[in-house]
Amino acid sequence: MGFLRGVSGRLLIVTLLIVMLVEVVIFIPSVARFRIDYLNERLARAEMAVLVMLAYPMGIPDLDMQRALLEKAEVSTIVVHRDGARAMMLAPDPPQMVESSYDLRSMMSVELVADALSRLASPPGPHYVRVIGMPPQGAEALEITLDAAPLRAAMLDYGLRILRLSLIISVLTAAVVFLAIRRTVVAPMTRVIDSMKSFQQNPEDATRIIEPKARIGELAEAEQALAGLQRDVQGALKARARLASLGEALAKISHDLRNMLAAQQLLFDRLETSSDPTVVRVMPKMLATLDRAIRLCQRTLDFGRAEETAPELREVALAALVHEVAETLGLGPDTVPVAVRIEVPGEHTVPADPEQLYRVIANLMRNAAEALAESGRRGEITVSTARENGLERICIADTGPGLPARAREHIFKPFRGGARRGGTGLGLAIAHELVAAHGGRLELLRSTTEGTVFEIRLPRSAAAGTAAREAARAG
Repeated sequence: MGFLRGVSGRLLIVTLLIVMLVEVVIFIPSVARFRIDYLNERLARAEMAVLVMLAYPMGIPDLDMQRALLEKAEVSTIVVHRDGARAMMLAPDPPQMVESSYDLRSMMSVELVADALSRLASPPGPHYVRVIGMPPQGAEALEITLDAAPLRAAMLDYGLRILRLSLIISVLTAAVVFLAIRRTVVAPMTRVIDSMKSFQQNPEDATRIIEPKARIGELAEAEQALAGLQRDVQGALKARARLASLGEALAKISHDLRNMLAAQQLLFDRLETSSDPTVVRVMPKMLATLDRAIRLCQRTLDFGRAEETAPELREVALAALVHEVAETLGLGPDTVPVAVRIEVPGEHTVPADPEQLYRVIANLMRNAAEALAESGRRGEITVSTARENGLERICIADTGPGLPARAREHIFKPFRGGARRGGTGLGLAIAHELVAAHGGRLELLRSTTEGTVFEIRLPRSAAAGTAAREAARAG
């Protein structure tokens, strides 16, 4: 049964069926033609018997001679139509009852085929028919009566011979087609499948890449495409392995560097109490630089984790969370140069992991505040929310200078989406992953010289969130 499920087995069956169908189409007209030839032969024999009768020297032959002529012609009676009348030429015995008549001079091909099929389907036994055909010279028509039982037997014998021949032709044709297609199509396909299975077992082995050998255009393209895909996968695996090693080393360096910078921060904190004018003037810039270096190390460590922990969803009071983020960042309604406006009802809640949602909003607000501060102009960050179509939409907008085109192209790609000098883009990449883990989406709605707007979309339905998270994981 496994053979029949494959391309080879099904190809063999289809070929047999097609050849048999063609043979059936040929069989029916050939049986009809055999019947016509049979009847025409009896008419020709009857004509010969009439000529013998006309040339008989003694006039009308005796009954024994008539029976002998009819037996040679394999008919029961012979009638010649002449001058609008029927002249009985040979009928030594009482006529049999005729059940059907056929005029071969005027019958169409469709009628001949239908009559042949009805004759085959008729029950066995005597069945006398009248047949009218082309007449001998000087007559209008020649009419014979004969028993159709021998005709039916001859048609069945002929049909069986045709059927046996058709079966032989079908099997031979199917075998030739099967072997030819198996060699030219199935074998190369099997080779491609075997290569895919072998490559799947050990994709890092360069010897498992298929070597294109097919000569048929489509199969050659398939083998070349598979070879290219296998090479791309191997290249990606090698690059991933190198990046994994690099990431592991970078994480170790970032961890040690963060600890060293944290120790330096403690020393700088002590220097803040110094009354030296130079120290007082330089210290804030040094602390800001140190803070940025520590944050960079921390973000690198956060991003280098193999996988974020799965979010523990609960109803989070969004307004309180945003206020907490703003206070941590030192932002408020009247702070300069960046102010925060929170347009979130106090009772509004969203289904999220509070720690992870805090990190997402903090990343977005911090980026907006730093962009506004670097632009040298006063600005405002607005946090608003809306609920529609089973989604929680959290909008974070600022009045900053907007993101450059390059940053918009790679907005959520680590180390490529940074908008500020010295930025890494890790904050947005981490935020994007955290929102996706909730089954939601983080999108950049717009970014112009008049400001930038990000939107967080979280599913309100737990089932929708689970499905979205599984889809995000699979992608």
